Amino acid sequence: MKYEAFKNKVWLATPTMHGDEMKYVQQAYDTNWMSTVGANINEVERIAAEKAEMRYAVGLSCGTAALHLAIKHAGETLYGKPAIGHGALESKRVFCSDMTFAATLNPVVYEGGIPVFIDTEAETWNMDSIALEKAFEMYPEVKLVVSAELYGFPGRMDLIKAICEKHGALLIEDAAEALGATVHGRQCGSFGDYSAISYNGNKIITGSSGGCLLTNDIEVANKARKWSTQARENAPWYQHEEVGYNYRMSNVIAGVVRGQYPYLEEHIAQKKAIYERYKEGFKDLPVQMNTITEDTEPNYWLSCIIIDKEAMCRQVRDDSKALYISEKGKTCPTEILETLAKYNAEGRPLWKPMHMQPMYRMHEFVTREGSGRCRTNAYIAGGCEDVGADIFERGLCLPSDNKMTPEEQTAVIEIVKSCFA
Repeated sequence: MKYEAFKNKVWLATPTMHGDEMKYVQQAYDTNWMSTVGANINEVERIAAEKAEMRYAVGLSCGTAALHLAIKHAGETLYGKPAIGHGALESKRVFCSDMTFAATLNPVVYEGGIPVFIDTEAETWNMDSIALEKAFEMYPEVKLVVSAELYGFPGRMDLIKAICEKHGALLIEDAAEALGATVHGRQCGSFGDYSAISYNGNKIITGSSGGCLLTNDIEVANKARKWSTQARENAPWYQHEEVGYNYRMSNVIAGVVRGQYPYLEEHIAQKKAIYERYKEGFKDLPVQMNTITEDTEPNYWLSCIIIDKEAMCRQVRDDSKALYISEKGKTCPTEILETLAKYNAEGRPLWKPMHMQPMYRMHEFVTREGSGRCRTNAYIAGGCEDVGADIFERGLCLPSDNKMTPEEQTAVIEIVKSCFA
């Protein structure tokens, strides 16, 4: 191998600061607005709503908090206010993206709901609209769908929305990874009856943490603000008539987010350049990168690849370890990730589908053919029946940091190529 280890680590994705962030943080400090109210929060909510083409945004401590309050409100809208100690979705099925981070659906469980996982579309790596239709045939009583957009490459959220409307179901759009991406020119985050965006430390723009709930309904926005500040009533004393949460965004964090928003398009352009360099560099390899769905524009947050089946060496994973047998002309995600790490570069496996997670393995899982589950023996042998498990088996996220130099990226490309040698 002609490349030495990178002197400075090449990261998957890190924050990119510009200086304006500190100006607004300093403003919060100088004016002593260090808590969960202040000009920075007000401005972030204004910008977030405008950018996402929604009427209202509620600044919260994280994207998961936004999802939780969205799910709680949707549950109460659909099924009524629950008794104390019970969730708004108590014992109700909710259709959820299967290939995503656990935060997408954990709030369903917070509210007592039962996630039913919808398989992934091979072409987009997002929720399969055909499988969703099948799920509604199987469970027509379901009235809530939680759908995520993966790695900043949106699928057909417009179709998911249309299917929800057809069946009288509410849609919660998890746009945490897709800020600034579009479908038919329409911003991700604008398709859901409720939507959530994230400013986590490695997102396309960041506040180190934080998120927003997006809605076109003023009553939803007001309720979310109330719940996020411990559900305090409008009284001279601390009066509480329902359960609340400490979910409000800090004015200091909001200062960082406020300073980041003007650079969103710049970050997207940098991420796009990374994606295109990878695509050109891998054109002769038996791999496929994140696919760009027709009439969508990604934000290119993370560049990923899946290895063609015939180019996969033998690989076995359990819940914590992976083994593989190196083969000439073939490789696998484990070998590539270990090789990148050897040279001081960070990659990641793709999201492990939720129906394969230990805590959710007994939950229902719906494919285009109906109810199904990737059998353990089939998975170990590389013969998974479902799309999400197959993508997970063969895929990985590449270093996608927008501060990576072209020379560093060229080295990463050569490192990946070496794994096929």
